[in-house]
Amino acid sequence: MEDRLILGIDPGLNITGYGIIRIAEDHHPQLFTYGHIRTNPKKSLAERLQTIFSGLETVFTEYHPQQVAIESIFYADNVKTAIVMGHARGAAMVAAMQSGAEVAEYSPREIKQSVVGNGGAVKSQVQFMVRSILKLRENIKPEDAADALAAALCHWHRTGNRR
Repeated sequence: MEDRLILGIDPGLNITGYGIIRIAEDHHPQLFTYGHIRTNPKKSLAERLQTIFSGLETVFTEYHPQQVAIESIFYADNVKTAIVMGHARGAAMVAAMQSGAEVAEYSPREIKQSVVGNGGAVKSQVQFMVRSILKLRENIKPEDAADALAAALCHWHRTGNRR
């Protein structure tokens, strides 16, 4: 069996986190890489979306993940926040589709439930479980990258990649 790479994406207009896990023959996830794409808040919306798209395009070109897990839009008290996140998600999804990767969407609650066992978990609990599952000694920085890795781990759980 060939190693499979799953890319998780935590879309945000200011910071879009990404994290890739490798699923090897033992079917256990291993950290492959992670990072983030930061946009300039002084730029126009279009320029910021281009930065996200280009940054993810580079990730796809460099690492060639076969599967992508992206956080879906959640209910937000601030409608503007949800709309802006939707723009960032759109840029990320187009980059994923152009790469030929399979794309799956998961709600924030579903990601937390899958990784922590509690859909209402806080960021520190998600960070702790990502570290635990991937056997890491230090926290993933920024948190957006940890959230992206959590999305990738959720996809691993949901698609039956576990033993």
